[in-house]
Formats: sequence, structure tokens, C-alpha cells
Amino acid sequence: MKNYSSKSAQGGFTLIELIVVIVILGILAATALPKFASLGADARAASLKAAQGSLNSSAAVFHAKWLLDSSVNSIKVEGTTVAITNGYPSASAAFATAAGLKAEDYTISTAGGVLTISPLKIPTAARQTCKVTYTPATAAVAPLVKLDVTKCE
Repeated sequence: MKNYSSKSAQGGFTLIELIVVIVILGILAATALPKFASLGADARAASLKAAQGSLNSSAAVFHAKWLLDSSVNSIKVEGTTVAITNGYPSASAAFATAAGLKAEDYTISTAGGVLTISPLKIPTAARQTCKVTYTPATAAVAPLVKLDVTKCE
């Protein structure tokens, strides 16, 4: 015959084991937090890299359209008319709009014949080192789209 005991076995964690687990989780959280806190700068840099790609591909599309008819001074795409200089888009807010860059996401400015795109939600001082610039084509050189993400804080 089997011997049945009326005592039931108790199981679980001791208080010390629970405290050790909580301390370990706290240490892991403290070391991981700085990594996640700096993701904003990485996100802004990735957004500008996408904007750079958009400007490059849009300039190529406008140039291809211009090659089909080199007598045009402007090309209309999706309701936006973009001026063409030397076979490529001029540096203008219209070109940024045609490239799919929205004023809700970026600060778009033109100065000295250069189009500058920077994230909207950064301090004004940081816009000097967190931007994409589009320098239009000259007669001998294709346009230059330059990415600067040295301080996208």
C-alpha cells in the first residue's frame, strides 16, 4: 500500500531570490537606458539619409524627363512645377515638395542657390550640423546632394 501524507509540498521563490532578480533587472535597465535614450539622434540621421536618397532619385527622374525634351525650362510633377537648370532641378522648395519632403517634417530653406533640408524638431543651432544640402548642377557638373549628420542631437 502507498503511504499518503496529509502534508502538501510548498514551492516558490525565497525573498532573497526575488531581491536578487530585481537587482539584476535594475542593473540591466540602467545599462540599456542610455542606448535607447540616444536613438533620437539616430532616427534624425536616418530621416535625413532618406531625404538625401529622395533628392538624388528625384533629381535623376527630372533629368531623365529633361533628356526627353531639353527645350523645357520647367517640369510639372504631381501638381508641382519645378524649374530646370542645366538639365537638373533648381534648388527650390518646389523641388523638395516634388521629392516628397514635407514642411511638417523638415525645415526647407534656400539661400545662396543651395537647398537645405533639416529635421523640424531640433534646435536652430543644431541645424548647421544636421542637414542635407542640394547644390544645383552647373554646365559641367551634376548636382551635389550632401549629407551632414555630425550633430543630430
